[in-house]
Amino acid sequence: MAHALKQKIPSPGRWLRDTNLGQAWLVLALAILFGAALAAVQVNLSRRIEANRQNETLSKIPELVWGPARAREIKSGSAAVQIIPGTLQAGSGANPITLNLFKVIHAGQLAGWVIKAGGQGYAEKIDLLIGIDPQVSALTGLFVLDQKETPGLGNKITAPGWRGQFKGRSTGRPLTVAAGLSGSEAAIDAITGATISSRSVTRIVNRVMAAVKDSLEVDTFRPIERRS
Repeated sequence: MAHALKQKIPSPGRWLRDTNLGQAWLVLALAILFGAALAAVQVNLSRRIEANRQNETLSKIPELVWGPARAREIKSGSAAVQIIPGTLQAGSGANPITLNLFKVIHAGQLAGWVIKAGGQGYAEKIDLLIGIDPQVSALTGLFVLDQKETPGLGNKITAPGWRGQFKGRSTGRPLTVAAGLSGSEAAIDAITGATISSRSVTRIVNRVMAAVKDSLEVDTFRPIERRS
């Protein structure tokens, strides 16, 4: 009797292999195991991506304030450059906005501001870095931090030549997008076949300029305290 009963009780491995319930539990266990592994990889990858983006942001800030050549000269000089992250509460009424920006100090003097902003492009979100002079009167540079626009068309917003149109533009006058060379001081020439992407970038820049032109000052900048 004991021998017969022993034969009727399958081993755990055989039970998992030969029964529907056992196979279901096996699939569930494997799904949990692979899900946990995938989540761990995703967390580590997200942290790495964010760290890389932060490093890219910090590396581009001097160029947006002084231009590439002057930024290299300053980097090799003896006077230190401070890049201080912070926020600005801008706008009025029921919908104020919070901007993330960087205050740039060189040789103890305010050298400029760099604002991080984003908005919807033709495909997905476009993230920009926008340089502004110490007086908040003109743009000093533009860099596309992230975009997923159409290859060969919309992604030309990353080209230095196209981005260079924004440098020197007044913050007190909204920019427009023109299909072709317009000659207007407030016009940005659209990328052929990518007018929507061109307008998306210009719209983000206009929104930032409207928010900061009357609100960004040394006293309104709020530094982000670094955690020790």
